Amino acid sequence: MKAVLFVGHGSKDAEGNQEVRNFVEFATEQLKDEFIVETCFLEFERPTILQGIDTCVQRGATHVVLIPMILLPAGHSKIHIPAAIDEGKERHPHVQFTYGRPIGNHQLTLQILLSRLEELGLQKDENYEDTAILVVGRGSSDSDANSELFKLSRMLWEKHQVKWVETAFMGVTDPLIHEGVERCVKLGARRVIILPFFLFTGILIKRMELMVEEFRAQYVDQEIILGNYFGYHQSLQDIIKDRVNEALYGLVSMNCDTCQYRLAAMEHIDHHHHHDHDHDHHHHGHHHGHHHDHDHHHDHDHHHDHEPIKK
Repeated sequence: MKAVLFVGHGSKDAEGNQEVRNFVEFATEQLKDEFIVETCFLEFERPTILQGIDTCVQRGATHVVLIPMILLPAGHSKIHIPAAIDEGKERHPHVQFTYGRPIGNHQLTLQILLSRLEELGLQKDENYEDTAILVVGRGSSDSDANSELFKLSRMLWEKHQVKWVETAFMGVTDPLIHEGVERCVKLGARRVIILPFFLFTGILIKRMELMVEEFRAQYVDQEIILGNYFGYHQSLQDIIKDRVNEALYGLVSMNCDTCQYRLAAMEHIDHHHHHDHDHDHHHHGHHHGHHHDHDHHHDHDHHHDHEPIKK
């Protein structure tokens, strides 16, 4: 029997972890008729990935499909989850494992951001010469992940007639959010829309909300607006269903299981990825910016014995 194990990032904020659980519960109603469905977390919350794998096996799974609920490919998706899968294979040698892709720059990711702007009154066919959009991500030590956010910002600029679309981060790398706001103001923006590139609430979203209040006090001549994070958006549910279908039917193109860079990097990081400290600021010693152009089999077969999830 197959199990689908969703891997959330995990947060020190209980509300954020509950949003992950609620999302999985809401978005996987169809899955539960055919598959075992479980949720686990990378850090700060339990069950851990290994505990999630154990639960799936205890429930009768002989094939575990792991779906990372992570926006951009970085150390967590490239290093830590594959490392946990390695340990799962050692613990359960009779079980097959498939590792799905993170959300990434899916075509619907852009649509979510566009809809968040529409909620604020911005229409794609109108010209906003005095408006800047600041897309704010978590920030990573992986240049691949950071560059993907800049790419998405450019795609957003192509879709909207705003004067500027800038990119900033909450931590780890520059430019930080306060630098991004300052840049927008110096460029001449009378209105700055801060658009969070986050799946769910948590410590960083709540910190961002406080920072916006500080920006409003600092820039009294500008209108500072905070948009909504992704949350339970229908398009996010559709993206996750796409990632599940890819993994279930052998369509995943990235294979970290045979990646020589990952195996070399494992010598320099904490293989067990303990859950009692913050990994946001850990540098993994490599950028992992190579292409994974080989099949992502993970020793599993391709028998198409289930219907794809309907959207």
